[in-house]
Amino acid sequence: MNQKNQNLLFHRENCVRDKLKISYCRSLRPYSNKEYIKRFLWSLAFPFFRYSPRKAFFWRKFLLVIFGAKIGRRVHIYPSVKIYLPWMLEIGNDSSIGEWTLIYNLGKVTIGNRSTISHMSHICAGTHDYNNLELPLKRLPIKIGSQVWVCSNVFVGPNTNIGNDSIVGAGSVVIKDVPENSIVGGNPAVKIKDRWV
Repeated sequence: MNQKNQNLLFHRENCVRDKLKISYCRSLRPYSNKEYIKRFLWSLAFPFFRYSPRKAFFWRKFLLVIFGAKIGRRVHIYPSVKIYLPWMLEIGNDSSIGEWTLIYNLGKVTIGNRSTISHMSHICAGTHDYNNLELPLKRLPIKIGSQVWVCSNVFVGPNTNIGNDSIVGAGSVVIKDVPENSIVGGNPAVKIKDRWV
């Protein structure tokens, strides 16, 4: 029996007996102890972010930077934005993240200069390995280039890149890379036409 089959047998014995062994699967720890501590501290600080005045962009930037985010000048992040792990976020100058957006940045999320993530979008840099019965966490990066507009209510999946000067239409689902100078839309997002600015 090869190693892959042995691993699969191990997973089946430990996670499946007609049903998943939930207690075993939940005992798996996908983060380091240091990261668990940082997550706890961020949960205590987050209300100061969430309930800050709408125009207090500098204050929210200050909180995020304290927790390890790299944020450029004149960045606008609104108070209803949910940023899961600030230390896994990098944003260039003059960019903005609109209201009610979720930055689920288990993997690193990088946003370039002069880019806009419109309201209610979901930037999802985490998934699970569905080929493994334990469904282990996968923390994959997302890179959004410069002068990009991610329109409202867009889902951007893990391990994707959105090229410079591109637009992702409202309500789209991005599961593959978006080339530079492109306008894409739909579920899954496909190229509609070029964008030249």
